[in-house]
Amino acid sequence: MTDFAGLLKSLASAEVEFILIGGAAAIAHGSSRMTEDVDVVYRRSGENVVNLVQALAGKNPYLRGAPPGLPFSWDEETIQRGLNFTLTTDSGAIDLFAEIPGGGTYDDLLPHCVELSLFGVVCLCIDAPTLIRVKRAAGRPKDLEAIAEIESLLAEEDD
Repeated sequence: MTDFAGLLKSLASAEVEFILIGGAAAIAHGSSRMTEDVDVVYRRSGENVVNLVQALAGKNPYLRGAPPGLPFSWDEETIQRGLNFTLTTDSGAIDLFAEIPGGGTYDDLLPHCVELSLFGVVCLCIDAPTLIRVKRAAGRPKDLEAIAEIESLLAEEDD
């Protein structure tokens, strides 16, 4: 079970620059769908990579789906050599993206964010119209199913 509050608090307390996306963002906008992980887009600046390493270091991050015992180091070099990481931690699953289809990088998404307080943590969350766009770009069946609900929530706001 993923500790959403714990993961968000860890990122925020380490001053990681991140944007909440995916199912957790949909829930923040009012979706009733369940999600099993925290999805974020992180800024790839040197300082932010250091903060990201620090935020998760005490949570034993490991590549989700990788065989047990596969060598994996959670450090700055690993992040600099990669872009996107699907991890399991002591607090649950977290997906870290340097960029996403239909949305781009942290800096590309920044103008399309809202600031929300979630679990006592103030964080940036992708706005609903952009969430729809990136879910459409991802094209997975579960994303396409979620679009209808998010569009319905947006229509309710307009009424």
